[in-house]
Amino acid sequence: MNDARTRIPSKAQAIETEVRRRIVEREWRQGQRIPDEADLAVEFEAARSTVNKALQRLADEGLLDRRRRAGTKVAVDPVRKATFAISIVREQVEQAGMAYTHRVVAQRRTPVPQDIATRLGIAPGTPLIHMRALHYGDGKPFQLEDRWLNPDAVRGLERADFWQLNANEWLVRNTPYLRAEMSFSAENASRRDARLLQTQVGQALLVLHRSTWNDLGPVTSVRVAYPPGHVVTTERASE
Repeated sequence: MNDARTRIPSKAQAIETEVRRRIVEREWRQGQRIPDEADLAVEFEAARSTVNKALQRLADEGLLDRRRRAGTKVAVDPVRKATFAISIVREQVEQAGMAYTHRVVAQRRTPVPQDIATRLGIAPGTPLIHMRALHYGDGKPFQLEDRWLNPDAVRGLERADFWQLNANEWLVRNTPYLRAEMSFSAENASRRDARLLQTQVGQALLVLHRSTWNDLGPVTSVRVAYPPGHVVTTERASE
């Protein structure tokens, strides 16, 4: 196969992967100073220049904070250094002065369809968790999410009861992401959209598609549909 994922990684890539794992799994905490390059070179049996290359890549991603004479530290709130921040929809609703509630419409493990598999870069038919949920402000639909979750990349997922928990908030607080893709579009409301968002079939809706990945693979792909008149910015887009 010619798939790049099948090639043996370079030494720098291997170091980058291991350091990223330690950050994602919180072996190294935010603000913590990590071992010096010389010590890491000994640990990984690599040249110091190779370690430097790996650490610089992670600094470019926003995961590490490198300063001359101060050493290298895990960045504080590294997710916020990404292209956009993932907010918590409950906080958005409450900041707007409304009472927040949410309801899970459906949840089951099922084979992922072709379009979502392509978006996430996995094989069609891979079993993922599919769920739909509604977020409300003062009892009115605030947003509808249609989410696919990869249990292989989300630690602690088996202990999370999303019939009771808000998946958006749980993911933001428990599953840091390393890469994300996002797009907005206008779509006509389907019968399901219209019923759940309490609008008309065919009504134009603002729709957000977002996918996130961590070091274990794709985390989630979510379609968020907003009711007519809703205004959203990338800084407020929720997971």
